[in-house]
Amino acid sequence: MKKDHIQQLKIPASAKKRPKSTVTMIYGGIVLLLAIAVWFAWPREGDDQRILDTTYPGNIATTGAVSTSSSNVHSPEFTSARTGEFPSVKASGHSLLTVSGYIVNRERIELSPRFMGVVRDIRVKKGDSVTKDQVVAVLDDVEYLAQLKQAKGALEVAQVQVKQAQLDVDRARRLVAERVEMKATLEDAELRLAAGQADVKRLEGQVELVQTYLDWTIIRSPINGVVLEKLVDPNELVTPQSFGGTRGPSTALISLGDPEDLQVEIELNESDLSKIYLNQACRISPEAYLDRVYQGYVVEIAPEANRQKGTLQIKVQIENPDKYLTPELSAKVDFMPGNTE
Repeated sequence: MKKDHIQQLKIPASAKKRPKSTVTMIYGGIVLLLAIAVWFAWPREGDDQRILDTTYPGNIATTGAVSTSSSNVHSPEFTSARTGEFPSVKASGHSLLTVSGYIVNRERIELSPRFMGVVRDIRVKKGDSVTKDQVVAVLDDVEYLAQLKQAKGALEVAQVQVKQAQLDVDRARRLVAERVEMKATLEDAELRLAAGQADVKRLEGQVELVQTYLDWTIIRSPINGVVLEKLVDPNELVTPQSFGGTRGPSTALISLGDPEDLQVEIELNESDLSKIYLNQACRISPEAYLDRVYQGYVVEIAPEANRQKGTLQIKVQIENPDKYLTPELSAKVDFMPGNTE
């Protein structure tokens, strides 16, 4: 009975063989997957081109590397191949590069005295608007007023002496004509007159010099602008040159700047220099008011780079600045492409 039961449990030899159709499907699937992999891996013409995403307006990828700015990354209008040539740029308002810099006055003027003196009065304070030729400071003039009186007194004495010498010449000329005096007497009188006239000219120059010093005690603004900083107070000693050290006299009274003549100063990485050129149009937005946009252009490219930083200084002139642009605050500058069509 046991043997019959065991025989019933045995699997027939025909049931042990796998269907040939199943094996064929497995091998067919493997071959199909390999064919698909080879098709995608096979190199084709144009595979060396890199097409950028269209999510953001922005920069150009060249030589297989993507160049990005701080605000703009990709654009369908700035797709390029590894040839390194820029594509045709339309007037779409997209920037080639965006860099941050600092707003500065094109010229910062520090008013310095022409001679050593004591400040008697400062008539402006930081932030005040001034006009050209407005008096902003006055130096002590007591010494020069005294010198002016002295020079004028000496001039009057010399003028009296000239009058006396002229009378002597007239008298000597008459006596020589009447043969009462010798001609040498007339010549001596004429020499004294010439010397007196020369002395008058010298003293007139002295008066003018002292008057010039007096005029220099009144410090006037050379431009229409704003007081950026007040550097001295009344009764302080000022000098046109520094004596060295930290406790020497001040060499300037105030500093001025023109609020209508502003620039953005940028330290540009050398890798981005190829995108910048003189008179290139720019958009400027102060970081404090990013919704305000100003037009400008590249006015200066430094002739020498900073080797340690690997940067080059660029200056962008701002057109029609207003009160929202504050010097020494940061601003964002978009460098616009030129019309290459």
